[in-house]
Amino acid sequence: MTKPSEREAAEPAVAPGDDPRAFAAVLRAVHEAAMAGDPLPARPRSVIGESWLRVRSAGVDPDVALPSVVDPTDLPQRRSDSGLSPVLSALTSELEALTGTGDNIMVIADADGRVLWRSGSRPVLRRADALGFVEGASWAEASVGTNAIGTALASGRAVQVFSAEHFVRSHHAWTCTGAPIRDPRTGSALGVVDVSGPAPTINSTTLALVGTVARLAEAQLRERHRDELDRLRSVAAPIMARAGVPALAVDPHGWVAAVDAVAPRERVRLPSSPAPGRSWLSDLGTCELDPLPGGGWLVRLSTGEPDETMIELSLHSSVPRVVISGGIGGWSHHPSPRHAQILDHLARHPEGCSAAELAQLLFGDPARTITVRAEISRLRKHFGGLISANPYRFAAGVQVVVGAPAGC
Repeated sequence: MTKPSEREAAEPAVAPGDDPRAFAAVLRAVHEAAMAGDPLPARPRSVIGESWLRVRSAGVDPDVALPSVVDPTDLPQRRSDSGLSPVLSALTSELEALTGTGDNIMVIADADGRVLWRSGSRPVLRRADALGFVEGASWAEASVGTNAIGTALASGRAVQVFSAEHFVRSHHAWTCTGAPIRDPRTGSALGVVDVSGPAPTINSTTLALVGTVARLAEAQLRERHRDELDRLRSVAAPIMARAGVPALAVDPHGWVAAVDAVAPRERVRLPSSPAPGRSWLSDLGTCELDPLPGGGWLVRLSTGEPDETMIELSLHSSVPRVVISGGIGGWSHHPSPRHAQILDHLARHPEGCSAAELAQLLFGDPARTITVRAEISRLRKHFGGLISANPYRFAAGVQVVVGAPAGC
């Protein structure tokens, strides 16, 4: 039988032809020796050994590891913020062959390792419940030790964790296989797709299947991003025509949707926190950044004095209106009454407001921060870089003119 140290991290935990029960016995001996500080009868696979070092440094107890669980009311916003909702149905349908037998559950976790969705048969879900493997639970390595979700995020690659490769003893009865799903816009992990079940159900093909499904999800996200760039291009075209100077239209991550009198390129490097006004870009030199409707930026090569972006808030009527103007002309948006109220408060507190402070102003209850964050997230989809965070405020360099108070 091949020893654990001879396996590559990207390979299944148990090679085809190996006896899972015999291999599990070897792993238990390795785990017990490692936890006791004794000489190891065999070395764990490198991906597992590196994970054990991380989780021991994090202070995880191999005998007690109960994951933290968020309030259920937080889950809808976490799901929305994850960026994984658009590929949920695809992930579920592609892995139905594994979960439909009743032996495994499928789990999708966010970039923090927190379980957002899970599906499977009731018996396996009940077994998962006993481990705290529930929606809203943190399965990051620092929370529950070595596991396919947390270790896939920490290592940045697909991984299968079998039996006593799990750091926590209560997880030894399980096998789990996870693969990170990366954001095609940034390259960072959006989360993990995981298939887990009782250890005897381990299958050497599961790792390849889960990894393939993760890549299919990324392909869908890339296609979705291309559609977003197409929409941005249609919005930017008339604005660029008015600008009359070399310019590019880019999304919030710097991906180029359109160019005018500028050498074609795929992406430009934006500042970490872009704001309207003059900015130096390493790819282009000094430029003027103007917000585009619905998000994104018009990047104009600077030709003279910097332009000032102005936001005019007319929030007193039954149909609130926001007008944004600058060097490229102007565009307007009709916010909802609640968004008009938020904009009004931000204008009256130029130093910025925390989520709790906005919750107090809006609802008289500083605890309603989840609702505030959800509303700000929706608001920023319209105004993008015009609204900064931590604390929430209008971006530096933007002049705000307020009419009468919001009527809401």
